[in-house]
Amino acid sequence: MKRLENNNKSRIYKILSELNQMKWHLVLKGILTGVFVGLLVVLYRLGIEYGTEEAVKIYAFLKMNPLMILPWAFLAVGAGLLIAWLIKLEPMASGSGIPQVEGQLIYGFRIKWYTVLFVRFTAGMIASVFGLSLGREGPSIQIGASGGQALAKKITKNKLEENYLMTGGAAAGLSAAFNAPLSGIVFALEEVHRSFSGLVLIAATVAALTADVVSKSFFGLKPVFDFAEAPPLPIGHYAWLLPLGIVSGIIGALMNKALLGFQTAYSKLPWFVRPVIALVIALPCGLFLPQILGGGANLVELAGTADSGVSILLGYLVVKLLFTCICFGSGAPGGIFMPILSVGALSGGLVGLIAMSFGLPSVYIPEFVICGMVGVLSGAVKAPVTSILLATEMTGALTHLLPVAACSFIALFLSDSVKVTPIYEALLRRLEKAHGEIIKNDKAGSLVEIPVEIGSMVAGKHINAVEWPRGILIVGIHRGDIDIIPNGNTEIKPGDYLVVVSSECTYDTVSAGMRGLCYNNSCE
Repeated sequence: MKRLENNNKSRIYKILSELNQMKWHLVLKGILTGVFVGLLVVLYRLGIEYGTEEAVKIYAFLKMNPLMILPWAFLAVGAGLLIAWLIKLEPMASGSGIPQVEGQLIYGFRIKWYTVLFVRFTAGMIASVFGLSLGREGPSIQIGASGGQALAKKITKNKLEENYLMTGGAAAGLSAAFNAPLSGIVFALEEVHRSFSGLVLIAATVAALTADVVSKSFFGLKPVFDFAEAPPLPIGHYAWLLPLGIVSGIIGALMNKALLGFQTAYSKLPWFVRPVIALVIALPCGLFLPQILGGGANLVELAGTADSGVSILLGYLVVKLLFTCICFGSGAPGGIFMPILSVGALSGGLVGLIAMSFGLPSVYIPEFVICGMVGVLSGAVKAPVTSILLATEMTGALTHLLPVAACSFIALFLSDSVKVTPIYEALLRRLEKAHGEIIKNDKAGSLVEIPVEIGSMVAGKHINAVEWPRGILIVGIHRGDIDIIPNGNTEIKPGDYLVVVSSECTYDTVSAGMRGLCYNNSCE
């Protein structure tokens, strides 16, 4: 009996030792992940930008040559059918890609990285040539996670380390898509992984910073939106932040509901018709309002000037919002970050123009645009810290941080008040409901590290007082710099990290069960 106990302790020490060594392995492997993912996303970003530029030229040509419109419409139908077939081939490559990554990391969804990459690149390029109102950030995050998964298959056999490299790949994807490494790191913690862990932080930081170097080697050091020289808003005008936050929060909540509503409406149509509708509707949009094509970076620049009137910005806002919902609801591979940011920029520009009629100098319009972007993103996605950092990095200026943060939290409060579900959480639930049997991971055997939150069911309790999921064993507790081998009388404290092993349960079963116990679900 004593010999068996010693053997068990020896195995536990080995597991904890491997976890301690993993952080140094993650540094090197995180660099490799950052380089690999950075190159993948750079290639994707170049393709999408080229496709959108060509779409504008094509629609300008069609406007000058009306006889070519009908052949292009037939081509759009064919392209829509091809995209539908590609989505049928790999359902996990449709839409944004962020819910898929969350499901893969949190619930152990089984996703094939090679078909995801193939469909993301192929269908994404086709959609960009027709000018669909979709962004590159969500796909870049999934491309990053798939790249991290592909690399992990070659360099590690540890499931936990594979998850960390996938998280690092997701962070690297956002970093390379927007030249925003800090946003990539925080997004991995706040939205994708939904927990703070030293190992997650190492993987995300190293991969995101490395991918940023790769991205800037191709695209330069200039931020995506050059608002660095925009003057900060004087404190005397801070009263405008309240209506600006309210407006952006309302529009963010509206966009959240509209995106989900259009997706629901599309679900009642045959699968092969959905992308066709989006591509056909893109034709009149491209002919008469080409400014709304693609992600919408041009609309952000337009909103930052005081030259456009209220009616023009309002028209762009309404059409861009509806066209984005039409494109995203169809299931075509593409993200919503950039379209949401462009709608937010137009919202901020509108409020800024109204403020001008009350004496606001026009030089402060860019500040309203930046705040509007963050407010709408916070209202729709409900990831305020990522939203604030993303706007700061994309605009290249820290001087706007205070008004940006104020608008973000005003919009978040308003979104919470009307009980808006975070868009990616709602999409994840729909994904699981629609494809649960296909993506369920049925492979037994897992190792999970999970944090204990304040107010969770296990915080403050002894291990033997908790009804744990069947077949799991708590083999270690990380408490600050101390590693504890627990017994039944060990008290679990908020902030602890539990190391859990199971040879019977699948990864998704262990992860879901432990999160229910260790997370403060009352805050969700």
